[in-house]
Amino acid sequence: MLHTTVLNSTMLDSKGTIALFDQYVIGNYTRYPVSLVRGSGSEIWDAEGKRYVDFFPGWGCGLFGHCPKPIVEAVQKQVAQLIHVPNTWYTELQGTWAKLLSERSFDGKAFFCNSGAEANEAAIKLVRLHSSATSPSGRYKIVTFQGSFHGRTMGALSATAQPKHHEGVHPMLAGFTYVPYGNLSAVENAIDHETAAILIEPIQGEGGVRMPPEGFLQGLRKICDERNLLLVFDEVQTGCGRMGHWFGYQYFNIVPDIITLAKSVCGGLPGAAMLAKTEVATSLRPGTHAATYGGNPISAAAGIAVIRMIESEGLLARTQKISELFFTALNRLAQESNLVQEVRGGGVMIGIELAIEGAPFVKACMDRGLLMNCTQGNILRLLPAMTIEESIATEGLEILTDVLKKG
Repeated sequence: MLHTTVLNSTMLDSKGTIALFDQYVIGNYTRYPVSLVRGSGSEIWDAEGKRYVDFFPGWGCGLFGHCPKPIVEAVQKQVAQLIHVPNTWYTELQGTWAKLLSERSFDGKAFFCNSGAEANEAAIKLVRLHSSATSPSGRYKIVTFQGSFHGRTMGALSATAQPKHHEGVHPMLAGFTYVPYGNLSAVENAIDHETAAILIEPIQGEGGVRMPPEGFLQGLRKICDERNLLLVFDEVQTGCGRMGHWFGYQYFNIVPDIITLAKSVCGGLPGAAMLAKTEVATSLRPGTHAATYGGNPISAAAGIAVIRMIESEGLLARTQKISELFFTALNRLAQESNLVQEVRGGGVMIGIELAIEGAPFVKACMDRGLLMNCTQGNILRLLPAMTIEESIATEGLEILTDVLKKG
């Protein structure tokens, strides 16, 4: 017998939504018992009307916070005109988006897809395609780093050098060599005649907001140049302005051959890109890779609006100002609290290393109306919006400071 549900405008409370999930949604996420229903900027409300300051909007996707007006307007306009066409035809939007990204990076070419994992899958495939086309030995191996995180698909997961994420889904894809983050000698020793590339997050995000040692990224560039390897930057978190520059590689003054983008590249909508230097990009030939929804008109309209919003509102400079506000307050907190071991990061990508487990503090802050994240057990991770109002940032920092001081 076919059962149907009558849709109406009645909004469930949090308990009702949780019950709905318990019955119909696979429980592969650990969720807080809160149903969020509305957001604006760096504020968000749950089904009971409770307001939260959001220091982690959209898991890093909300670089402009929730529902930024230019993105909303661009999507609303586009969705009434053209929602989707396959990549067997051209659209001006996708070409324009690629041009804007290229002009702000290293004048390369773009491949569009839907998520960070997909962008990294494309990069892995491009590395192998390019190496097979340019090297008679058929190089294919990629060096990655302990503590890295590149996505949940099998190729990206195989590149992720964290055994906890591999449990139960072996075997991993062959061809990845894991080395300690920050150790140039280990990188040198890991390279052999089958090595094609080095893949790295310029700042490890899920790995604990770990910053590269001084000169490390420059050392990787030198190794790649000397060994004829490709240097790939996973900029899923550091890209699109989070570091106060268009891309994280510019923050470190080092130019890779390929970068991958997602999260904030479409202002919170699903969308991702791989940018490659032109001489490398040509190896991704027709028939070698695809993404059905990649670069679709909705995502392209949002991606274009992201770039224009950053420029028209001076948000790169604003990011540096907001960054100073956060780091000043948090470094002061580190001096006043024995719980805080280190504050690190750059731009609006911030890690607070605690002496003990961080999850209870995330819960305590949520109860007080502040949302953030904990990673690697004891690292509080903040990815606030570059548009956050100073008064709201201060409000959230006061909650966080009070919670940590009380221990």
